[in-house]
Amino acid sequence: MSNITNDAIQLVPENVLIDGKRISYGIHGKGDPVVLLHGTPSSSFIWRTIVPKLVSKGHKVHLYDLLGYGLSERPWDTEVDTSVTGQVPILLRLLDFWGLEQINLVAHDIGGAIAQRLSIFEPGLIRTLTLIDTVSFDSWPSKRTKQQMRDGFEALIKKQDAEHRRHFEEWIYSTVENKQHLCESSLETYIGYISGAVGQGSFFQHQVKHYDPGHTLEISDRLIELGKLPVQIIWGGDDAWQVVAWAYKLHDAIPNSELHIIPECGHFAMEDKPEEIGRLIDSFVSNHA
Repeated sequence: MSNITNDAIQLVPENVLIDGKRISYGIHGKGDPVVLLHGTPSSSFIWRTIVPKLVSKGHKVHLYDLLGYGLSERPWDTEVDTSVTGQVPILLRLLDFWGLEQINLVAHDIGGAIAQRLSIFEPGLIRTLTLIDTVSFDSWPSKRTKQQMRDGFEALIKKQDAEHRRHFEEWIYSTVENKQHLCESSLETYIGYISGAVGQGSFFQHQVKHYDPGHTLEISDRLIELGKLPVQIIWGGDDAWQVVAWAYKLHDAIPNSELHIIPECGHFAMEDKPEEIGRLIDSFVSNHA
């Protein structure tokens, strides 16, 4: 994996073995525990501008790279379960390792599927739940990704590096409204994690392979149970990956949930509107302290 910056490493500088698999994590600040979950095709790096904002407001931030993502282990065994369902017990083990009995959980994209499952099956762990541009129901994968999956993983893994990078640069550009900022700040890091001798193969084997709406459809009729928890939903009004109609559907399914639609903001909301995202997370967590 190339183009990995020191900023990315400093976010998750520690490592722990969970069921024999290495997970990179970081803990920053002091105060109420906030756990951040990233999605695909990103990593904890997507939270780099949010972490200092939360720390400055008196929160203790815990974040990590999912198994098969970012700086965490990319298992050679392709049968290792890195689906959103398979990630839940890893998170549970991490919470135990961190000594956290109740958390403010913030999740983006497929991290939101992990968060939904955890919050439904282990509601006692959750103080507040924030879902940002998350997958739900059968909102995923996209038509474009489905076509890729039909092409076959072997062909995708063997594509020339330059062709692979060009395709995913275009794909990741579509996650934001402010494309110049993305280009100047983080595009190369996102591409670096999913390219190269390790990154390209593991991206398809441990991420794309598990883009399965069954993981969220299985719990869709239980989303009503999340109404017992403080839940806020944050969405980019210009999200091209998870269009805003899904935000309203999720909001309707979770009684008493708060919904915030942010204008001029894409799927990678933390890239487009970090100040607004940081403010909304801090306010919601602080109001339910």
